[in-house]
This record gives sequence, C-alpha cells and structure tokens, in this order.
Amino acid sequence: MNIKGKFLRFWRSDNEKISLIRDILVALMAVLIVLLLLWTYTGQWFAAPMVAIESGSMEHDNSPFGRFGTIDAGDMVLVQKVYSRDDLITHGGNFGGASETEDPNNFFYGDWGDVVIYKPLGRDDVSQIIHRLMCWVDVDTYGEKTTYTIAEYGVFNETSITISELGLQNSKPSWAHSGYLTMGDNNPHIDQKPGSSICPQPIKLSWISGKARLEIPWLGTINLFFEDLMGGKNTVSNVHEDSLICLGIVIVILVSIPVILDIKDYLKEKKNRLP
Repeated sequence: MNIKGKFLRFWRSDNEKISLIRDILVALMAVLIVLLLLWTYTGQWFAAPMVAIESGSMEHDNSPFGRFGTIDAGDMVLVQKVYSRDDLITHGGNFGGASETEDPNNFFYGDWGDVVIYKPLGRDDVSQIIHRLMCWVDVDTYGEKTTYTIAEYGVFNETSITISELGLQNSKPSWAHSGYLTMGDNNPHIDQKPGSSICPQPIKLSWISGKARLEIPWLGTINLFFEDLMGGKNTVSNVHEDSLICLGIVIVILVSIPVILDIKDYLKEKKNRLP
C-alpha cells in the first residue's frame, strides 16, 4: 500500500484509538497554523505574540458595554515587533506627532499614536508596561548642565519642563539619555515624571518589545486567572464586571457548540434505528 493509501486508511478509520490519535494531530496542526499566522504577522518568532492586560491604565471612561476599541484589564493584544524609530508614531503635541495631523490611520485604542509594550529600564525580571508613546525627548549634557528638547511640544534646550498634557509642571527630571516618554491613557502624568516608580528614564528603542495591534477582548482574563494562581497576585480583580459577563457568554457558546453537535448526531442516529 502506498503512502496515500495508508493516509486515507488512517484518516477514515473508525477505530477508537486511531480516531483519538487523529483528533489530537488535527488539534495540534490547528494550533501550529494559528501560531505561524501570529508569528508571521507580529514578527515575534518563537516568542509570545500576544500579552494579557493586567491593569486599567489604558482604559477610557466612555467605553461601551464590553469595552471594545480600548485596552482594558482582561484583554489581549498582539505585539508587533519594531525595528527602528520609523516603525513608531508618537501621540505628539502642537508641533508634531499623530494628534496634530489627526490621521485616522494613526488612531489606536481611543487616541492617536502607537501603544507599545516595553520593559522598564530594559529589565526582564519585572512586568512589562503597555502605554502610549507621547513624544521623543533629546537629552544633552554639557559638563554639569543637562538640557531637554521635546520638539513636539515646543520645548528646546530647557532645564525644567512644563507640559500640562504630560503632567509636568516646572519639572526638573534627571533623565540620563534620549528616548520616548510614555503615558497610560487613564493616568495623569507620564511614566517618566520625577518621583514616578513606573520607569524613571526615557524608553530606549531596545526596551520596546513591540507595538500593540488588534485588541482581543476578555480572553486575557483566563491567562490572568492562572497567573494569579501561580504567582499569588490578584490581577483578575482589575477586570470589569461587563468584561466578565461577555467572557462568560463566549465560554458558554464555545462549550455549547460541541454539545449541540453531539445531541444532533445522537438524535440522527436514533432516528435511523427506528423501524
């Protein structure tokens, strides 16, 4: 018997053990195909192509029931790899950035500019942050004097910064290098504001794991649940009630489909047995 014949015999077999092996192989192939598609789109080869959202720092107050279109606790987002500054768009201010041009193609998750996932200070031993790129700051040091330039907000070679949109008021940061300033949509100030514990330094490109693409609502709650069990955290408590309701509906539908199909097959088989 040739290979094609053996495959057809295996595929059409009614033997219970062979059927079980066949179902497992089909499931594994489906998972592999999905992973290949995700890796191809995100560029995150053999790494996690998506992350679960733990906190509400990117939430919007006007989100509809189910919270579509914004990044909320319990959601998942794809992490698309970035290679250079040309791959990223900042929110910006009156002198540059996505918010000035208001290009609908640069509107992500309820506002303008890319949302990125980054490692605070480049560390691998702490949780990653998912916040919006607000602007780029150039840091220049001349002897003991350090000045800051944020061209998108009209700030040039200043030692103190006042930008109300970023929560800065006569702030004198101690930034050591140039990089991105980031902020959660639900936060009052940037992550790099003096005294903030999120990330005290501007974000280097090498710290960015990728930019967020394609919100997958609610399903990340399952991931958070198991992480809480293993890590002793309580991130599931950050997930809103409407998101939990929507997740429950999805689970019920997914569980019901094979049950309904089994009942349908049973009734069909019973009908065929009737005299």
